[in-house]
Amino acid sequence: MQKDAQATEQNEDSAHLNKERAIVGRDRPMPAADDAALAGRLSKGERTAAEDLVNRYYERIYLFMRAMGHNRQTSEDLTQETFLRAWYHIGQLRDGKALNGWLFRIAGNASKLHHRRHKDRPTVDLDSIEPPAGGDDGSERAGEREQMGHLHEAVARLPWKLKQAIVLHYMEQLTISEAAGAAGIRSGTFKSRLNRGLEALRGEVADE
Repeated sequence: MQKDAQATEQNEDSAHLNKERAIVGRDRPMPAADDAALAGRLSKGERTAAEDLVNRYYERIYLFMRAMGHNRQTSEDLTQETFLRAWYHIGQLRDGKALNGWLFRIAGNASKLHHRRHKDRPTVDLDSIEPPAGGDDGSERAGEREQMGHLHEAVARLPWKLKQAIVLHYMEQLTISEAAGAAGIRSGTFKSRLNRGLEALRGEVADE
């Protein structure tokens, strides 16, 4: 039953992302402008810039929300909320090159606020955000997916701040500086959270 539920959730994720690609036109070639230029266009209120921002970051923000433990519908809602907040507060972005970390900071704040409001509700199983496996499914591949599933479950059980550090740096592949900015803390503090998160994960994996 649990595997069936995970498969259903996974199919819903794939369908949702495919739908959003069609809506925002993500299949179009990405604009050549870098984040600094995009931020400049956003600050001028260009509507096409807002579309380009969604094209560039929608899937990453959505999967960030999923990795933070939100279900599909909540992740969709929080992703949309993130872009609305970004559009409304674009004037607060001082350095266009920091658009990446700034957007994830908004996403993190939206996730944290929702978590506080619904802290008594269980989180989702992060194994459901794994993309479908391609090709032959041998025992080695199945073992790797099982290990990854255990790791995602362990991440889901981390305290919110430690989970955020792990997701930003290792799953979203932000640099320490970018991830610290997204979390709204100093790099040293972020490294401390990251190390604590890794220690907790090592402990959980070792116990299994």
